[in-house]
Amino acid sequence: MNRRTFMLGSAGMSALLIGGAALLRPGDRGSPYSEYFRMLNKELKAYGPMRPVMLIDLDRLDQNIDVVLQSVRRGGKHLRLVEKSLPSPGLLAYIAKRADTRRLMSFHQPFLNHDAQTFPSADILLGKPLPVRSAELFYQRHKGAFDPSKQLQWLLDTPQRLQQYLSLAQGLGTRLRVNIELDVGLHRGGVSDKEQLNQMLTLISANGQHLEFSGFMGYDPFVGMGVPGILGSHQALFEKVMAIYTGHVNYARENFASLWNDGLTLNTAGSPSYRIHEQEHLSSEVSVGTALLKPTHYDLPSLSEHVPAVYIATPVIKSTGPVNFPALDGKSSLFSWWDPNQRATFFIYGGNWMAEPESPKGLQSNELYGRSSNQEMINGSPAVALNVEDQVFLRPTQTEFVLLQFGDLLAVRGGKIVETWPVYDQG
Repeated sequence: MNRRTFMLGSAGMSALLIGGAALLRPGDRGSPYSEYFRMLNKELKAYGPMRPVMLIDLDRLDQNIDVVLQSVRRGGKHLRLVEKSLPSPGLLAYIAKRADTRRLMSFHQPFLNHDAQTFPSADILLGKPLPVRSAELFYQRHKGAFDPSKQLQWLLDTPQRLQQYLSLAQGLGTRLRVNIELDVGLHRGGVSDKEQLNQMLTLISANGQHLEFSGFMGYDPFVGMGVPGILGSHQALFEKVMAIYTGHVNYARENFASLWNDGLTLNTAGSPSYRIHEQEHLSSEVSVGTALLKPTHYDLPSLSEHVPAVYIATPVIKSTGPVNFPALDGKSSLFSWWDPNQRATFFIYGGNWMAEPESPKGLQSNELYGRSSNQEMINGSPAVALNVEDQVFLRPTQTEFVLLQFGDLLAVRGGKIVETWPVYDQG
């Protein structure tokens, strides 16, 4: 190979490498607020507290409630609201009124005591088995018109726990309503065979003065969530769930006829799977919570008609230009040269939440700099057009914990703050 050929070949290879690198180089993902977020930013700057807040969009929430109600009515079922996913009495009351339901599912003893006082006409089903000491604390602290012997169902999962609750009922001189948790495929506990079920129903039948059978609960969120195709289609998983549920119902009905009645609570579903239960007529109710607000982890095909209705908003407190890392100083310019989405740096009020940046588009956390719960760095391109005291909007990944981190929820309608709702006290 002569020198000229070698040089031409080297130049061609260099051009190819440069061209390939250019293809790998990030594009500018930034854009300013949409009109929706522009209005919210204006409202919050004028009337908001200028700290991190959780927004509930009532127009979007209404749309989600109506989608759920249409499905529930098609399936001929009742709707039970999942309180842990909607942990604010004002938010729950708003949804319950529009949905015309008084059925709640509770998961936490302090919340349960609060529910019993705030919603004295509610029908409450526990969503998980609580340690018997938690149940004892509920009765010690309960006051008001709510009647646990008629309005509360304890979810129990094993004969051993049922025996503990029987002892509690005997000590209190009261009668407990018992709903039995079924393992319909989630494998997170619950009755999984007829022997366990027989032991529990026998114990209830023999202690009618202190125990009342109130129904079954079979939670099946995996039916509506993304699972590898090799594990089965949504329909095949659903049919398996219902075969298990039906088998336990038939066993109870045939072998414990004295405990069976048409008023039993046959609870099922969850936000990801509630819609598929339109197909069956065995269950009496479905439980829905998170789907009404639709955080990012619920961007599922089964919830395609739902819209995001919850956002974190927090103000920009500093704007410092292109990304600049400690110790690198001037060498940091390499990052912003390579990636246009690191040519603007903002430090926000708070941060490190279970949430993803939503608006302006193109914002991103900087893992190299590190996360912060005090003043988190986020980067974007100049196209995001953010100024100090503008709001950054994020979508939570879930609701049940994140909604409790911001104090009062701000309810907005048409881009305007219309209500504030306290959240539950976790203690």
